[in-house]
Amino acid sequence: MQSITILGATGSIGVSTLDVLALHPDRYRVHALTGHTRIRELADQCRRFRPARAVVADSAAAGVLRALLGDRFKSGDESGAMQIDFGPDALCEVAREADTVMAAIVGAAGLPAAIAAARAGRRILLANKEALVMAGPLFVDVVRANGATLLPIDSEHNAVFQCLPSAPLRGDDRRGIARILLTASGGPFRTMSAERMASVTPDEACAHPNWTMGRKISVDSATMMNKGLEVIEAHWLFDVPAERIDVVIHPQSVVHSLVEYIDGSVLAQLGNPDMKTPIAHALAYPERIRAGVNALDLVAIGRLDFEKPDLKRFPCLRLAYAALAAGAGAPAVLNAANEIAVEAFLAGAIRFTTIAVVVERTLAVVPSHTPTSFEDILDTDARARAVARDAVRHAASGITTGVSAMA
Repeated sequence: MQSITILGATGSIGVSTLDVLALHPDRYRVHALTGHTRIRELADQCRRFRPARAVVADSAAAGVLRALLGDRFKSGDESGAMQIDFGPDALCEVAREADTVMAAIVGAAGLPAAIAAARAGRRILLANKEALVMAGPLFVDVVRANGATLLPIDSEHNAVFQCLPSAPLRGDDRRGIARILLTASGGPFRTMSAERMASVTPDEACAHPNWTMGRKISVDSATMMNKGLEVIEAHWLFDVPAERIDVVIHPQSVVHSLVEYIDGSVLAQLGNPDMKTPIAHALAYPERIRAGVNALDLVAIGRLDFEKPDLKRFPCLRLAYAALAAGAGAPAVLNAANEIAVEAFLAGAIRFTTIAVVVERTLAVVPSHTPTSFEDILDTDARARAVARDAVRHAASGITTGVSAMA
């Protein structure tokens, strides 16, 4: 019986994880669930899975959760009662306590708890790619030093992991790897002109043709920044240089990624586009368990298409490769600027095409010092966000006055 903490339980990954856990009550016990704004959804999950602890963002949210759950959940002092806590320290506590931690908090906010789980030597199911984008070498070192286990949840990285010749995530050329090919659906704007993309709405950007995801990651998929972040993540997960990590557009989202070997073999992992598959794989690894996913019907699909990405229409992918090549703190700057720009786009403050402009300007302005600690990374993140917010204000002013200097 494994104890599980889910960081980000009310997001799409958290919900899918609980769906898989519900199929295997004899194998898994939920230790803690955490949520940010969807407190009613978190309360429903707590009633169903009866975790020992729940963590929310602040005291107000904790009060709402207590009210929703009733008196018997107010205190951890009572035998069998659920303990409700709040804040970053509590997130790190529950990340240290369980056997397995699903790290599914979106963005830089998920980094401290992921680090806490690694320092505690836990089995980490990593759905928060920002931990490796922002702090790749430091995070990997902490995992190694503390005997933690790191298993990728992103469908692409999980597919690569399944296609590798052995269990370790890192190694050298003796594994015979020639290239990693990360597939990308191309998102909702795969065939759209750059001119038309300048006027797309947040709802259009969030309408992914294949996957059901949160709004932020849906926008990242639409800009292809998500794939750029995955290139950086793959570099640190699999110890493969950027020039041997390619992106290929695959609109059916059936082939989740491929590994090419020096003997000419290419291994691919296929499956329906459902995150429960990689979640179930990582939960049970090296065993296999049911995920509650329909069997893949290749005859019904009929064809599998592949294309090269268009870096002119999707400059965010180019910027991610450039940040990885620059090294030092550039990937952290890239991630911070993108989070600010996507937030502004979703709020209607800037155009879709301005996201890349904000990111590029921030990369050009913020110095890229080599971080020696996680505190350095958080400092770089804060400075990049300040510059990105200024770039957003500049762009928003241009849109308001009819000037398109940045978009």
